[in-house]
Amino acid sequence: MEGGGRVSWMKYGSFVSLFVVLFAVWFRSPHNAVLDDRLDTVLSSLLQAEKKVGVNNVARPKVAIGFGGCVDLLVDGVSFLKKIGISNTESPVHYDYLENAEQLAQSFAYFFAPGAAAERFMLNETLFSELVDSARDLPGNRWAVGGNAPVMAGRMANEGCDVLLGGSYSTDFVDVLPEHITVAGEVLEEPDIHLILEYSAGSSWGRYTSRRANRYIIHSDNRNPYLSSMEEFAKKLKDFKPDLLVVGGLQMMDNFPFQSGERDALLSRLSDLLSSSSPQIGIHFEMASFVEESIMEDLLHYVVSHADSLGMNEQELPNLLSLLKGSNITVLSDPNPRVATVLDQMREVYRILNQRYKDASTESDAKGAKRRGKPLTRLHVHTLAFQAMIVTRDSKWKNTMSATAKASLTANRHVCGSNDIDPSKARLIMDDSFSVSQREGSQRIPLQENRPVSCWDEDDYEICVAPVLVCTEVYQTAGGGDNVSAAGLVLQI
Repeated sequence: MEGGGRVSWMKYGSFVSLFVVLFAVWFRSPHNAVLDDRLDTVLSSLLQAEKKVGVNNVARPKVAIGFGGCVDLLVDGVSFLKKIGISNTESPVHYDYLENAEQLAQSFAYFFAPGAAAERFMLNETLFSELVDSARDLPGNRWAVGGNAPVMAGRMANEGCDVLLGGSYSTDFVDVLPEHITVAGEVLEEPDIHLILEYSAGSSWGRYTSRRANRYIIHSDNRNPYLSSMEEFAKKLKDFKPDLLVVGGLQMMDNFPFQSGERDALLSRLSDLLSSSSPQIGIHFEMASFVEESIMEDLLHYVVSHADSLGMNEQELPNLLSLLKGSNITVLSDPNPRVATVLDQMREVYRILNQRYKDASTESDAKGAKRRGKPLTRLHVHTLAFQAMIVTRDSKWKNTMSATAKASLTANRHVCGSNDIDPSKARLIMDDSFSVSQREGSQRIPLQENRPVSCWDEDDYEICVAPVLVCTEVYQTAGGGDNVSAAGLVLQI
């Protein structure tokens, strides 16, 4: 699972980042002056947009986040594979799950060349333990708090929220969590370990070269798929009275060998938890890497229908859309999509999910039954090059422009491993202008350095798009989506 877990100095981050911008003006070569000016202006403008809205630290927003968590062991993927004797493979192959080292090599190659994030369950526990032992001995390895829920909880706590975190952890794990996090779950003797194979853009492995920095995640986790903290989480939720409820980590169920009916029962309990929450509470579901079609269909029924906010990356968006349109899920999509492509996909997801809600409500009304679920009013897609949000007008979600800017800045802060953004370690890869749709004759919007977040109204919603200052000296990609989504939500509660 994705990991993070660094202490945030957000109180000082914006000030120091502005100082870095001013300092950089005095020390640059004439050859790069125009580019430097552009990056400096975009950065300072994004910082100003982020600062337009602050979090109320007197009445801190309350966020409940589930489920699960782990300890991430991060290593350089190429060095690790060479260490265990896998120097190359001639046949990239997609596997839903892994059983041996050859499948690991073939699956890694499948995602490594395009630079697409992936996460796979390893059935062979003995092999996984051997891989972890090898990773422990690899120079440069790092340990971090992992799991969608703990990473999002850490970001939101550091950004000014009080957090109820649903998960079962060891005491050592809990001790390193930031302040303002209350844990609901069992105490474990040992945490689950997930192995994170990181790689940089341009990394070479055999005949393959990665197009962008990313990670390949392996786990053999037999605890988190069971959502063991859900009962304790539900008990504490009543007194906690959150402003926002976030659900993540459900990809741990993907291709896990449950007994017949087990997964359905777990998701049904989760669905009851979500449906019993107050209608005033926002519910956000953070997507992840799913390859099993049946669980995606279950999630649409049990979870997505109750969420009024969704977060996902450029791989997960077409995956969800394909399923909604009745096709097979897409395992691998363009890791660097154009803005117009993403916006069209977002509009379709927004339209289809809200039509499904209307149809279900009409059916319930006709039967005299209670309506279940919520309309989708917020959709956030995070890509390497840009952030994009669709938010329904007059919905509970506010400050969309500032939230999009904050999400963009957080992408750089997390991947570079510093809350102080250094423009000399960043670049813009978003186009100088973008079309709002792939439809012929669609409007083109130029990237304005002094107003880099572009927002406009369509139908019943607002769209905002912001460029990302892509980090060129990568510290960590794992946990990027969780940090970015959490940061964007903070300003919209």
